[in-house]
Amino acid sequence: MKQLLIATHNKAKLLEIMNVFSTFSTLSVIDLSTLHISQEVNETAVTFKENARLKATFFANISNLPTLADDAGIEITFLKGEPGVRSRRWLGYEASDEELIRYTLSRLKGVERKERAARLTSCICVYIPELKRYIYQQESIEGYIAQKPSSNRVEGYPYRSVFIVDAFNKYYDELSPKEHDAMNHRVHALKKIIPQFSNLV
Repeated sequence: MKQLLIATHNKAKLLEIMNVFSTFSTLSVIDLSTLHISQEVNETAVTFKENARLKATFFANISNLPTLADDAGIEITFLKGEPGVRSRRWLGYEASDEELIRYTLSRLKGVERKERAARLTSCICVYIPELKRYIYQQESIEGYIAQKPSSNRVEGYPYRSVFIVDAFNKYYDELSPKEHDAMNHRVHALKKIIPQFSNLV
């Protein structure tokens, strides 16, 4: 059985990705810790697609395995698209989820609802080093930033606690399992990209 490396150190993201692959039996999916890879990528690109490509290439070159990586974040219209590709490192890599939540709300203090539009985006890249081939899929969810955070917290996903999903007018992290499955941008991207590379790796 061929292997696919999932290139993320984010445990919540890894679990989400692994769950999608749990019914995909033609690949053996492994993570960075299995290969004892602890390196981080210097994310210098300015788009989600370019950063996903950087990460997929970096870890594929280390492992010599087909590698799946993604880059994701939130783009807030009032802040001219910030934090965008810098979502995780907006305040530096050491910032906690709570610090990112508080900072996001502070930047929008006093801003009216109609100006609080935001978008969650995830771009997935699969790099197959043997073929030197890249495959991409990007998906987004439209919504807006709430005036205060929800009472829920999903570790590793701070912005979900302040993001209201337009389609349901509910906090992202308060969606029911059915609603979450219907809206999850990373899962949608994964389900669309798997058929594109499954017969190549």
